[in-house]
Formats: sequence, C-alpha cells, structure tokens
Amino acid sequence: MSSSDGELVEEVITNDGDSGASDLKQRLRDRTKTVVQTKEILSKQATQTKAKIAKQAVKIAKQAEEHERFINKVTHFLGVFGFGGFCYLLGARPQDIPYVYCLFYVIFVPLRWIYYRYKKWHYYLLDFCYYANTIFLVNLLLYPKNEKFFMVCFSFAEGPLAWALIVWRCSLVFNSVDKLVSVLIHLLPGVVFFTIRWWNPATFEAMHPEGTAARVSWPYVVQDKTFLLNWLFWVPLAAYTLWQTLYFLIVNVLRRQRLLRDPEVMTSYRELSKKAQKANNVWWRLSGVLGDQNRMLMYILLQGLFTVATMALTVPIFLSYRLHVVFQILKVSAAVWNGGSFLLEVMPRQVILKENKKKLETKPVSAGEHDEVGSGHLAEATMKMSNSAEALQPQQE
Repeated sequence: MSSSDGELVEEVITNDGDSGASDLKQRLRDRTKTVVQTKEILSKQATQTKAKIAKQAVKIAKQAEEHERFINKVTHFLGVFGFGGFCYLLGARPQDIPYVYCLFYVIFVPLRWIYYRYKKWHYYLLDFCYYANTIFLVNLLLYPKNEKFFMVCFSFAEGPLAWALIVWRCSLVFNSVDKLVSVLIHLLPGVVFFTIRWWNPATFEAMHPEGTAARVSWPYVVQDKTFLLNWLFWVPLAAYTLWQTLYFLIVNVLRRQRLLRDPEVMTSYRELSKKAQKANNVWWRLSGVLGDQNRMLMYILLQGLFTVATMALTVPIFLSYRLHVVFQILKVSAAVWNGGSFLLEVMPRQVILKENKKKLETKPVSAGEHDEVGSGHLAEATMKMSNSAEALQPQQE
C-alpha cells in the first residue's frame, strides 16, 4: 500500500470517528431535551391537577354553605345517633373502638381539608393534633402490639390533646360538623388508649371492674419508674420537639412570603394572637414579655411549657385506673358544658347577625342617600360579624 493510500484510510477513519462522536453527542442532547420536556409536561399537569382539586374543593364548600341549615339538621340527627351507638359499642365491644376511630379519621380529616381549604384555614392541619393523630393511626394499624409505641401515643392522647380539649374550650355541638370533628379529634384518642390500657379483652376478665379485687396491671408494663418516665415523657417530648421544628420551618420559613401576601390565611399563631390582642388578656401580655418582634418565640415557649406540664401528668394517669376514669369524665363534661354554652349564648347571636347581613345585602334601594344609609348599616353589620369571629373560627388544636 502506498503512502497516499494509507493517508486516505486514516482520513476516512478519522472522519468516521468524528461523525460517530457527533452522532452520540446529538443523541445525548436529544435525550436530555426529551427528559426536560417530560419534566415540564409532568410539572404542568401536576399544577393543573392541583388547581382543579382546589377549585373543586371551593365548589363543594360553597354548595355546603348554601345548604347549611339542612346539613346542620342531618349532622345533628347523625351525631346524636352516632354518639349513642358509640357508647353502646364502648360497653359491648371495647376491642373494636380503635377501628371505629381509624375509620372516623380517614373519612373526616380529608373532608375537613376541603372545607378548610375554602375557608383559608388549611394551615390548621399542620397543628400538633393532626401530627399526633397520624402517629396514632400508624400505631393502631401497623404496630398494635408495640408497648413502647403505645406509651408514646398514650402520652400524646392524654397529655396535650386531652388538655387542649379543656383549655381551648372545644364544644360538643351535634349540629356542627366542624365542632364535632374538633372534639372527636381530641377526645377519641384518649378513649381508644383507655380501652387498650384497661379494657383489653386479654386481661379484662381478671380486672374485676366492680372493685372486689385489685385490677391487674397491663401485661406490658415494667415496674420500673425510669422506663415509664422515658416512654411517657422524654420520648414523646422529643417527638413533640420534632413536630415543633418542622412546623416552624414550614410556616415561618418556607411559606412565610405566602402568608405575608394573604393576611386572610389563618394559622394557629395568627388566630391566638388576634383573640389575645382583642381581649388584652394574660396570654397577650405574656407573649409580649420579650417585645412584639419576639411574640412568635414566646408563643412557642408557652406552648412548650404547656406540653411539658400535660405530658408529665400522663404518668400518674397511666398508673391509676380510677384517676383515668375521672379524667375521661372530666374531658367529656368540659366538652358538653362548652357545647351548651355555645348553643345558648353564641349560636343565637350568629343566626341573628347572618340574617341581618342577608337582609341588608338583598334589600333594594332606589336613591343615593338610601345607598349611603344601606352601606352604613352593612358596614356596621360586617363589623359586628368581625367582632364575633372567634365564635366562627375553628377551635385551637
């Protein structure tokens, strides 16, 4: 082969190599472009789906408001019969109470999200009570025989959740789905863990409920105070701290700008601050000890102290059947009493204000001065409605 032929072969090989590399680069660019386009399409579809769900949630909530009276009647009817059925089940088959609770939670919490999304209250679903209830669900469905996990859940249920029911004055009102769900979210977990702690069928026959002999202890309890303190106080407190950290990051860091843009979006801190400032009570003064700019920090600190105190009280409750029974009665009594106060004092004012507002909005006017008068009355009614906001807001959880 001559030198010219060799050079020709080398040139062909070089050209083929360059062409192959160029094709490979082009294929990689095409694949990258396809991946980017696919991501954009999926992101767009996800955004559209989210918007459709939010729009549908608003539509459902508006329809519910239009038929509020009928829904309240149905809710009252079902609530009374449901409460009676629950009491029967509590005595006849206490082992089934955990499953009733799980069914309630998976049905009503998604419905509550729909309603709260419409009201711009959906950040309430980041509150500790929903965090704790989700943990309860995991314990009851996936780890029902894990005694340590049970004790952590017991501390949540009979600690912060139970005392929130009393302190925040949750009301047992059968004709209000929102208030009924609020009460049950705080009350049911304690009843569930009470039945597991004391009325477990595996040990129920030996418990002697009539008091003729000492009740046997729960089979998993170790008679070690350190063990009890760790799993009823320290571990639950660590889990609470994790929630508080996540809540702060989500609400005060990741979603801060979103909340600043829309003051109508409610969070627990906004609601409590609004009520405390209006009442100028001890909580408002305490939260301002470090200055107005540090009220959020003081709110977190006060909530932490509340959690520490209520979790500490779960230790004697866990060890005493009689004390636990008294505590169950106290919780139910508080919810029923607050419900009576709401029905007799708050609800009549709400009905009158709503009716007056509807009349003013639909009243025909013919002259400019009538417009001015009507606007004044409407503004006055709106102000009254605003002053009654705490009665309409969901109870703190």
